[in-house]
Amino acid sequence: MTIKDKFNSAIKLINQSQCILIVTHTRPDGDACGCVVALSELFSQLGKKTEILLLSDLPQWYSFLFNNPPTFFSENFSTDTLNPFDLIVITDTNSKAQLPGFADLLEKNKKPVLVIDHHITSDGLGDVELVDTSAAAAGLVVFDLIKSAGWNISEKVARPLFVAISTDTGWFRFTNTNSLVHRACAELLDVGLNSSEIYHILYQSFSLPRFKLMITMLNSLELHFNGRLATQFLRRKDFEQTSALDTDTENLIDECQRISSVETAALFIELKDGRIRCSLRSRGVVDVRKIAQSFGGGGHPQAAGTYLPGPIENAKQLILGLAAQQLSQTG
Repeated sequence: MTIKDKFNSAIKLINQSQCILIVTHTRPDGDACGCVVALSELFSQLGKKTEILLLSDLPQWYSFLFNNPPTFFSENFSTDTLNPFDLIVITDTNSKAQLPGFADLLEKNKKPVLVIDHHITSDGLGDVELVDTSAAAAGLVVFDLIKSAGWNISEKVARPLFVAISTDTGWFRFTNTNSLVHRACAELLDVGLNSSEIYHILYQSFSLPRFKLMITMLNSLELHFNGRLATQFLRRKDFEQTSALDTDTENLIDECQRISSVETAALFIELKDGRIRCSLRSRGVVDVRKIAQSFGGGGHPQAAGTYLPGPIENAKQLILGLAAQQLSQTG
């Protein structure tokens, strides 16, 4: 099936549906939040009933996108919960591991599923899958879908799409930023967005607890392999002492990449169940997706994540071992 055929199939699914459930991965980032809101607004403009389902807490700096509070997944959900919907849209993931709880419902689900994603990791969850692994963000795939269908991009659709694309490109500084990114965002800005206001909300509105958590993280900084790899960590007590939330860790890993020698970064976060969540970033020398996949995780070559057994020191050694293999090959 050609990409044009896939777009046509997706458009047909949407057009013939009346009630649509939109879902994204746990720990939603800017791309995920932007996509679900943009799709919800788009479907509403097309006369559809929509509901956004989130599988974990919403970072407060993305709350400005949501006109109506989303529904949060709970243990009470069952296949009966899906009965009102005639289409399920999954965006910014195609992985069962990133849909805890909800993935179990999907296995029993008989409703059509549309996947809109840009990750390589795929469990084939959709009846129709719009997946472009060359796209800088899932928001770009949504943008291409809208353009392909000839649907109108209103301000209510443009703003969350701009957030999706701008955040997954690190406000246009990551290497995935290309001319397609700039052209799409230029068209979105022409709708009447205030990019400086959006930047302020996303990057200049830290709560004091989040800022204190960042300071604690920076104090744990260690450099390895002649400064080429940086590690940092946060323990449960750090969240308690700063009153920060788990969602407050988003993008904090990027801070150590201000050091000129750092090519790869790893942030280890101790979870309540004792596991360690590891976020990985790379400037391109190390393929962190390969490292994450070794432990059941995934992502992109320059941004990935996984879960590791504790304690933190054990998790750190596991990552350092695999990173050393790649770093040694590049001198």
